[in-house]
Amino acid sequence: MKPRYLVAATASLLILTSTSAFAGWSGHGTAYTPRGTYNGAHYGSCGGGTCSHAGGVAGPYGGLATNTGSVTRTAPGQFSNSGTATGPNGRQVDHSGDTSCAGGTCSHTGTLTGSDGHTASTSGSVTRDAPGQYSSSGTITGENGNTVNHSASTSCAGGTCDRWGTVTGTDGGTVTHSGSATRVSTGVVTTSGGTTVVHGGTVTTGGTVTTTGATVVVGTAPAVYVPPPPPPPAVYVAPPPPKVVYVAPPPPKVVYVAPPPPKVVYVAPPPPAMYVAPRGVYMVPAPRPAVWVPGHWAGGFWVPAHWA
Repeated sequence: MKPRYLVAATASLLILTSTSAFAGWSGHGTAYTPRGTYNGAHYGSCGGGTCSHAGGVAGPYGGLATNTGSVTRTAPGQFSNSGTATGPNGRQVDHSGDTSCAGGTCSHTGTLTGSDGHTASTSGSVTRDAPGQYSSSGTITGENGNTVNHSASTSCAGGTCDRWGTVTGTDGGTVTHSGSATRVSTGVVTTSGGTTVVHGGTVTTGGTVTTTGATVVVGTAPAVYVPPPPPPPAVYVAPPPPKVVYVAPPPPKVVYVAPPPPKVVYVAPPPPAMYVAPRGVYMVPAPRPAVWVPGHWAGGFWVPAHWA
């Protein structure tokens, strides 16, 4: 038995051991793609209004991805589901949701939680527009508020289903996709992308399932331990350089400088006013020439002779 078949079968054994009391089904499929061959195994069982399933896919390089979960019918047309998907690197995504179907339309809401604690919410619906004609739309919202909207249409006729759709991101960018799948023989489906899927297996509650020449033990064989793949090598991611942020200096403080006090200067009062009496000055009359005046009568008076 090839190791990749044992890997895929182990995922089925895990769920079978706890649900063997229920009626179940199992199978195996191989997908031949341009990137290599993928082998998968799956198992499911139902009881008490709940269906549980488990499956695994082994890639061309030995990596294993598994998915386990259950779907419960809570009321007519009402369903709830939960499960866990595990990738080849050991990281997990827990998913849960609710589905309501009426009038040819099934609407779904759900939540995804990764190993790192990040979450995303989903909502959408699928409507049967006519025989073989379906349309779908929905939204995925991350915890940062970014959303991705998707819409698609599917048309099936004559063993071929064609599908086309559009995905629109938060920034307005769009991605379109289209393709087809055709049933070429019993259990063999090919796609327009060059992938061929070969389904094999029988409905069983235990025993052996034979697919494409390989044997997958589902119920009665002992469990085979498959060690998990080694963790990916640690990659050091240098932190981005710190951003240079300009910090404006604080405004200068306004300091009031008081003027120096005025100097006190003593000004002596002026001396008291003093009265200075003017000094008498004797003015000697200017000399004049002397004239001798002889005696004479003047107005009846005798004037003796004199100098004048």
